[in-house]
Amino acid sequence: MKQLPPVKQFKTPLTKADMASLEIGDIIELTGTIYTARDAAHKRMQTTLNEGGQQPLDFANQFVFYAGPCPTKPGRTMGSIAPTTSMRMDSFVEMTFQLGMLGMIGKGDRSDFVPGLCKKYGGVYLLSIGGASALISNQVKSCEEVAYKDLGPESIKRLEVEKLRLIVGIDTQGRVFQEEQIKLYKR
Repeated sequence: MKQLPPVKQFKTPLTKADMASLEIGDIIELTGTIYTARDAAHKRMQTTLNEGGQQPLDFANQFVFYAGPCPTKPGRTMGSIAPTTSMRMDSFVEMTFQLGMLGMIGKGDRSDFVPGLCKKYGGVYLLSIGGASALISNQVKSCEEVAYKDLGPESIKRLEVEKLRLIVGIDTQGRVFQEEQIKLYKR
């Protein structure tokens, strides 16, 4: 039986050099600050950029988690939270890299051009587990809405996470984990 690679521990803030040390298939546990943003928030960020406006926060060296948390129940830090299908944000990847983002967290495959953008900008795509929303919410230690409050669940939120387990899906060399794994099982 094949052994899993050791889990690598990372604490934000991180750097491009930290991203360059990651390879597809690496399992990491991320602790620190990340931000949520989905379709509506990305569209608003793009409009703001096109109009020459100021972004609601500094995305330099940050991670964007493609997620829209459920409402928080009493006694909880936040409601259930799980990754959104990442391909829905593909048209915004270059914009967020240009704003200084280090990486994206989501689920599923990406468009063919996204690995090239990861290579060009030295960023990564980290895979989260779909369908594990209650488990993921336990890794969130605080949640604060920081921008676009009118968007409700799609507003941008600052999360403080502890040991959020992720897999490197696309590394800074533009390699794609799913593609490499499929090759192993082709006849």
